[in-house]
Amino acid sequence: MSILYDEAQEAIASETRRVLDAGYDKARLLGLLRAQGEHDDAFWQVAREQGWCGIAIPEEHGGLGLGLVEAGLVALNCGAFTVGAPFLTTNFAATSALLAGTNERARAAWLPRLATGETIGTVAFAEAGSPLPVAPEVEYRDGALSGVKPGVVAGLKADCALVLARSEAGPVLVLAELAGVDRKPIESFDNARLFADLRFAATPATILAEGESAYRIARELLARMAVLAAHEQVGGAEAAMLAARDYALERKAFGQPIGAFQSVKHRIAELYGLVEIARANCIHAAALDGQPGFLAAAASARLTATEAYDTAARDAMQVHGGLGVTWEHGLHLHVRRARSLAIECGNALFWEDLLVGELERQAA
Repeated sequence: MSILYDEAQEAIASETRRVLDAGYDKARLLGLLRAQGEHDDAFWQVAREQGWCGIAIPEEHGGLGLGLVEAGLVALNCGAFTVGAPFLTTNFAATSALLAGTNERARAAWLPRLATGETIGTVAFAEAGSPLPVAPEVEYRDGALSGVKPGVVAGLKADCALVLARSEAGPVLVLAELAGVDRKPIESFDNARLFADLRFAATPATILAEGESAYRIARELLARMAVLAAHEQVGGAEAAMLAARDYALERKAFGQPIGAFQSVKHRIAELYGLVEIARANCIHAAALDGQPGFLAAAASARLTATEAYDTAARDAMQVHGGLGVTWEHGLHLHVRRARSLAIECGNALFWEDLLVGELERQAA
């Protein structure tokens, strides 16, 4: 499997980077950390104008008809700029569920709106510490949902939610409109992620899949979200690493750049290795989308990207010394985002267990 991008994909990456660089405003991002329930609307308008919202939606539904590789390239560059809205990943999952399900009416109603970014979707799977509960507490009965989904990313702004629930017949995957749903904001160290508890009370919902297929589709969607999150983590890790490198070349101590000291140069070299391993795993996983071995590849990408971003954010701050911990410098944007992304889509323990299970299954 190739881990190289073709010319068209390189062009997407280059244009995405150019557009994001032109609109980057650190002061705006810092302001979002102190505000609850706000997102970077300027970024979201750019995403809508560029067609990123519908990058993986078929053309007949108003999208670009591309795939996970191209969506990953956009996510990678978004990670580098620590963008202040999580909607691209959550919308991607919602559209993937509609395409994987069998409800044609729901597909026709929601996909065009998701493609333009007019509608914001989110994913509400996790409960009681599990990103993919086998027996969800949220119940679907008589066409409506009841119960609580805690800590939902983008929950404060989403218009609809993809929910994994239980019914009398077993697990069910449904799409619920969130107008009128009680949302309890969660104060976090990265308020731009818009975390909220969603409290459903007889909330109407549309079935997309039932029974074993519902749980299988939910697991595949979580893996696809994890691959996008991994791309975002790699983008952030690379940006933090380059910031450390640039500072190490300009900051002097004892008459020479601090990058000349082995303790600093070796640390940055190790970061480079972590970033490139994670990048290769991300490309490999995205290229395997829909093919055998995808779940194991997604887990590998997720685990290596989490390690790369956590380490890069921490070490970049150390290389910067006292400057790195100041509010104005903004390096803490990467530290906060690294920690947020590390727990979204499931923590490392979940993906380690999934990877081991997949490897055992392949070996058998």
